[in-house]
Amino acid sequence: MTEPTEGKDVDEGLIQGTTGRSRLELEAYIGTRIRQERRGQGLKIADVARITGISQGMVSKIENAQVSTSLDTLSRLCEAIGLPLSRLFTDYDQTGSAAQLVRADEGMEVVGRGTDKGHTYRLLAHRRGPRQNFEPFLVTLDDASEVFPTFSHPGTEFLHFLEGRMVYRVGNELFEVGPGDSLTFEGEVAHGPEALLEVPIRFLSVLNYGEE
Repeated sequence: MTEPTEGKDVDEGLIQGTTGRSRLELEAYIGTRIRQERRGQGLKIADVARITGISQGMVSKIENAQVSTSLDTLSRLCEAIGLPLSRLFTDYDQTGSAAQLVRADEGMEVVGRGTDKGHTYRLLAHRRGPRQNFEPFLVTLDDASEVFPTFSHPGTEFLHFLEGRMVYRVGNELFEVGPGDSLTFEGEVAHGPEALLEVPIRFLSVLNYGEE
């Protein structure tokens, strides 16, 4: 596993089906917030397009909730208008719910270092506020996986294996794991898949960054 949400791109759609709010409502909120902040900085769409390298047409579509966008694009937009990405969702109304629901196959798909090797990372929860203290992912590896990247990141990682069998490396140790097995380790120790024994493979990865 890795740190997919830090500076990495995601597919179209952020978090769908969470807290009962529709994707359209979330896109409308993002567009309105971006437009307000841009105007507050006295910037034109052309200015933001020049700074970010995103076309004027795309910036306009994002502001008018005509497209879904990626976390990487949002990060670039926020940087251009002086809005910390961590604050983008702080005012998003979640209708008073204390829970966050992500339906099956509706988590935010994140592109990480292993994506082009057949790895799929699906973020299952998103915590509002200035920082993330944990991130849960559903990771899928298929038979397209050939070269296995090695990961290293802050915090502690917990893996719980749901389907398939594999050999997983943590530092100099190798662990053969299958359905029902769990593995916990410090994220700063180099880790990652060593060999895929039975595919497809699915497992939960929970990154715990602790308290600062």
